[in-house]
Amino acid sequence: MAAPAAREQRKTVTILFCDVTGSTSLGEKLDPESLRALLARYFERMKGIVESHGGTVEKFIGDAVMAVFGVPVLHEDDALRAVRAAVEMRDVLPELGVEGRIGVTTGEVVTGTEERLATGDAVNVAARLEQAAQPGEILVGAETLTLVRGAVEVEPLEPLELKGKGEPVPAYRLVALRHAPGRRAGGVFVGRQRELGLLREAFGRVVSDRSCQLFTLLGTAGVGKSRLVEEFLGSLGSARVVRGRCLSYGEGITYYPVVEVLLQLLGADPDTAVEELAADDVAAGTLRALLGGEGMVTSTNDAAWAFRKLLETVALATPLVIVFDDIHWGEPTFHDLIEHVADLSRDAPILLLCVARPELLDRRVGWGGGKLNATTSLLEPLDALTTDALIEALLAGSELDDELRGRIRDAAGGNPLFVEEMLALVRESGNGHVTVPPTIQALLAARLDQLEASERGVLERGSIEGKEFHRGAVVALAPDEAAPDLHLMTLVRKDLIRPDRPTLPGDDAYRFRHLLIRDAAYEALPKTVRAELHQLFALWLDERGADLVEQDEIVGYHLEQAYRYRVELGQIDDASRGLAAAAAERLGAAGRRAIERGDVGAARNLLERTTALFPPDVLDVALELKLAQTLFMAGDPLEAAACAARTAERAAAAGDRLGELFARIIYLRLLLHTDPEGRIEELEALVEEARPLFDQDGYDVGLAALWGAVCWVEHQRCRYDAGAATAERAIEHARRAGDRQLEQLLLPMLVADTSQGAKPLDEYLSWLDEVASRYGDHPEMEGWRSRALGLLGRFDEARTAHAKAIAALQERGSRIREGVLAQTGTRIELEARDFPAAERIARRGCELLQEMGERGFLSTGACLLAESLYALGRDDEAAEWAELGLELGASDDVITQMLARQVLAKLAARRREHARAETLAGEAVALAETTQYPVAKADAHMDLAEVLAMAGQTERAIGELERAAALYERKGATACLNRAQERLGALAAQ
Repeated sequence: MAAPAAREQRKTVTILFCDVTGSTSLGEKLDPESLRALLARYFERMKGIVESHGGTVEKFIGDAVMAVFGVPVLHEDDALRAVRAAVEMRDVLPELGVEGRIGVTTGEVVTGTEERLATGDAVNVAARLEQAAQPGEILVGAETLTLVRGAVEVEPLEPLELKGKGEPVPAYRLVALRHAPGRRAGGVFVGRQRELGLLREAFGRVVSDRSCQLFTLLGTAGVGKSRLVEEFLGSLGSARVVRGRCLSYGEGITYYPVVEVLLQLLGADPDTAVEELAADDVAAGTLRALLGGEGMVTSTNDAAWAFRKLLETVALATPLVIVFDDIHWGEPTFHDLIEHVADLSRDAPILLLCVARPELLDRRVGWGGGKLNATTSLLEPLDALTTDALIEALLAGSELDDELRGRIRDAAGGNPLFVEEMLALVRESGNGHVTVPPTIQALLAARLDQLEASERGVLERGSIEGKEFHRGAVVALAPDEAAPDLHLMTLVRKDLIRPDRPTLPGDDAYRFRHLLIRDAAYEALPKTVRAELHQLFALWLDERGADLVEQDEIVGYHLEQAYRYRVELGQIDDASRGLAAAAAERLGAAGRRAIERGDVGAARNLLERTTALFPPDVLDVALELKLAQTLFMAGDPLEAAACAARTAERAAAAGDRLGELFARIIYLRLLLHTDPEGRIEELEALVEEARPLFDQDGYDVGLAALWGAVCWVEHQRCRYDAGAATAERAIEHARRAGDRQLEQLLLPMLVADTSQGAKPLDEYLSWLDEVASRYGDHPEMEGWRSRALGLLGRFDEARTAHAKAIAALQERGSRIREGVLAQTGTRIELEARDFPAAERIARRGCELLQEMGERGFLSTGACLLAESLYALGRDDEAAEWAELGLELGASDDVITQMLARQVLAKLAARRREHARAETLAGEAVALAETTQYPVAKADAHMDLAEVLAMAGQTERAIGELERAAALYERKGATACLNRAQERLGALAAQ
């Protein structure tokens, strides 16, 4: 399949509608021939005004004029050009004997179609704005106002109810047009010390040698040229500074910057000053002519000579600095004048400081070349560290989270203006989203629109791959392009792209100078072209990228994009459905691998996109249930349960009984965390119903989920040895099903239950090493290792292991497990008797689980927080959290019921409610006896001993401590054993 020709483009342009009001009454008053002549003059005059401002008249509709600014070529100031044209059109209408109204708005359109210059909603809105205006009014849309805000005065109107628009449209009445704002220099200066030194060095030569120096500062828009110039000028002391600026369009602008400089040098009475400063009468006449007086400039040489002589005369008194800004827009005659001054000035301390974009060198090849008194410096973007310093300075103490800061840094690509604009937009939006401000979009789009068609085509093909792209991809997507390497090198020279390290062997790679440049190139492509290019790229990468680890993910993304664009364009056919199926296959494979490596965030993203590509009649039960479990791990238990419920319903509707039972098991398993009461009994009944069917069919994936559910039932009852045995059965069925991802999901259950069962801790740590060698690094293993180390009293090692596990879970986006593992950290600190740390960790874990709407793990976490608060003597808070644990937890959640009673019993004992305290502690011990949880059993006896001791029942307390010590000893929990023995010694000594 050949890449389509990108004849059409998507552009953000400004549309202007101007209409004559009262044309019906004019027709009644005037003879038809007179009316025709009047309208002909009107159309001709309007067309001339539009074109003088760089716009294009699309068509005349009755007595209305529609103009587009940005076609055929975009300019960064198209919105301002359109507003200026609107003002001129309004002001000239009375001269023509008619009244009119005008509407102006900016928006994205498709251009280059055969039917018309621009097609899109912006055209309709501009027409509606014009119809809503009163005679003599100009109404401006919000998008246009954003782009011209510094150059206009407006009055806001009530949002307009416009025909065809679902929501009211903001509109503004144009009151006045200000003089075009100058370049914004900004208020923050960071970095640039080397460039500042070069400028100061050049000025030093001006003063010491009494010479003319030409210094050209090149840099892309927004890179900080103006700010650097301001910093330099602020350090000059007594030098005289004057400025001139080249305009981007207009009539008679060749000497515009020269005239600006002359007016500053000659002061309030230029005629007198000319007589005093001009070299002779010829020079005086020439200068008067430049200033608009009578007489004519006989030649460009005369103008350059007269201007140079004036500069030399002024510089006799004090060193002179002339700043010429935006000289890339200057006319060749103006460039000749600057070089004339630089070449021929003698014995005059003059610094010609020219500021331009790099395209100056395209328009004026060899600028400054061969001159001993000329320096050209390219202002590069800021590096990452300096960009961070700029962000910090612009924030001025305001807060900005690290992720948002990083996104702004990466998107801006070291361009200070982009940083400033994006920060301003973040502040205005208040939602923390980084979007590209319209001013920057216009700037970049205009820059790309100046490229040759072939250069732009290469850039657009590169944008399909992303910020980094390969030469081979460009060639594959533009097979008719004869000179891709030449265009790539030209784009490098224009600082739009830079060479980069290739990902694919045997190829060359490039990267866009800014991510925003890539986005501007990509967004200019029509969606039909994007769809075909994404599909082409996927085919190319499939042939070239076999060694890429992320091949499925990348190929799947491009197939997905091709499908999405076709759907947006209404192309729902077999080809589109084939793209969706191919994309789902690749994204699903990538999602399964993400589960296998424990990357929960990536897995969720990939699996959600995969299932969204399935047509309504396609159901992959195993994959959708993987999504449900991934949603749970990512911290969205409510959506996880809803996902499993939907899968069960769809499986039932499809007559898939095994799939339905599988999904219902997962659904009930997830409900244990959001609505736990009674779910254990339901789950047991469902297991009994499903097991014979699964066994009969050899449905290993279902059996793995079934035995995983049984494991959770045993876990809920703290029957950990039984739970570990069923976890092993579940893992074996997952292995038989060839589902390594499911093995990874079941592994934490095996590790946790084995940790808390009868196996002595030293044996457990050895066993854990064996499991790790088989399954690889897993945060859960490190987390449960930390628990074992804490019980052994190796607290520093335990804390290190716990911190490592938490960091890994955060990196992988496993929010649920992060919340659960906080409970392990709490237990470590409780054993270490660092109660403030225990309280801090427990509270953080509870907050995480509360944010997610989880209840099953939170009930236990609440009880551990209560225990920490009790140890700190904060009894009221401890009671609140213990009661919350009971409220959240199910009545058959054994560990929650135990822990809550243990804390409440000790609190009652402190209040000397000894009977209630002993009852609660006794209930906890009775519950513990039903478990296979030696440490929890021992803890229950320890707490009963504390309650009895506070009641003065020392002998009974000693008996409970001895039982606890025996259990700790069998488990090998050295830290706990030492604590029990210390307490025994203290009681025995009483």
